[in-house]
Amino acid sequence: QVQLVESGGGLVQAGGSLRLSCAASGRTVSWYAMGWARQTPGKEREAVAAISWSGANIYYADSVKGRFTISRDNAKNTVYLQMNSLKPEDTAVYYCAAEKTGWGTPVLEYDFWGQGTQVTVSS
Repeated sequence: QVQLVESGGGLVQAGGSLRLSCAASGRTVSWYAMGWARQTPGKEREAVAAISWSGANIYYADSVKGRFTISRDNAKNTVYLQMNSLKPEDTAVYYCAAEKTGWGTPVLEYDFWGQGTQVTVSS
């Protein structure tokens, strides 16, 4: 089993930045695809970004392209989401997820999920 713990969420003004971290434990996730999704009350969970085990493949939702950057440090068993130029519509609970196939599975179908971290962007 893989346990995922997100951190780095908080309150920020529009135009600001936050960096989310997701630390994995239980087993190494070096060979896993890692991703981020977000959800607001009353809405379906939305895939935000994903990165393959090697970092060679990256996916971004259109809504965050050019503003968010996903990266990973396999030595630290950690994945990051750098969020710049934040907008009020980015307000959500952000979830980290892991998928053991390495790449190719839609983020929302990943095997393992964290508990989420709240990001609030004020206007």
